[in-house]
Amino acid sequence: MDSSIIYAFLLTLFAGLATGIGGLIVFFSQQTNTRFLSFSLGLSAGVMILVSFGEFLVTSREILSAELGGTKGLAITWICFFIGIAFIAIIDKLIPAAENPHEMRHTDLAEVQGKGKSLMRMGVFTALAIGIHNFPEGMATLIAAIENPTVGIAIAIAVAIHNIPEGIAVAIPIYQSTQSKKKAFLSSLSSGLAEPIGAIVAYWFLMPYINEVLMAKIFAIVAGIMVFISLDELLPATHAYDEHHIAIYGLILGMALMATSLVIMV
Repeated sequence: MDSSIIYAFLLTLFAGLATGIGGLIVFFSQQTNTRFLSFSLGLSAGVMILVSFGEFLVTSREILSAELGGTKGLAITWICFFIGIAFIAIIDKLIPAAENPHEMRHTDLAEVQGKGKSLMRMGVFTALAIGIHNFPEGMATLIAAIENPTVGIAIAIAVAIHNIPEGIAVAIPIYQSTQSKKKAFLSSLSSGLAEPIGAIVAYWFLMPYINEVLMAKIFAIVAGIMVFISLDELLPATHAYDEHHIAIYGLILGMALMATSLVIMV
């Protein structure tokens, strides 16, 4: 296997297993640092939105316009972009709000103590929901890393940041229902494994058929996925934690950092 593919897989594994960091945080803090969490989610969203519009969609349009003509290439670029949005939106819609990790809730250990065995069900279903969400994220991270390793690093870090609160969402109810730190941590860690699995599926099913036009379409689809995830993750967080401005500052900084890195890479 080519070293660039192995590198892309390792980045995807890193991003997915960041859910385990959320599991660890639960055991060192009785209360969520909402300001830091909101800023981090904003930073993550800023990176993914800037990359989507400033790199992936631009690259997709250039390739498709050169191959298919200006108007047709631009049209297909935007069609693929909205296909990506529709794909992840449908997944999001099929998961009940109570177990959906993108339905952000202000959750601390003290708030869930003593709520009985239903917490185990909440934790398990949340882990499954996160796995479903992480599957396309793994595909996005892999494609990004193969197309541009530097951009791949930025996307992997952004995805890892927004996986941390998802790990918290899994660990809290499982820990409170079992009183086992090990089970809570392993559950949060394993929920991120769908990310590298998504990357493996993308590699085995897409790579044999990859050409320049197909890759350009995938870039646009991935852009749609990342934009939806960014907005769906960011907006609920700002409302749930009442840290709207902190999240926006993170969003702007994330965009600025990503824009700077793209300029440097030219």
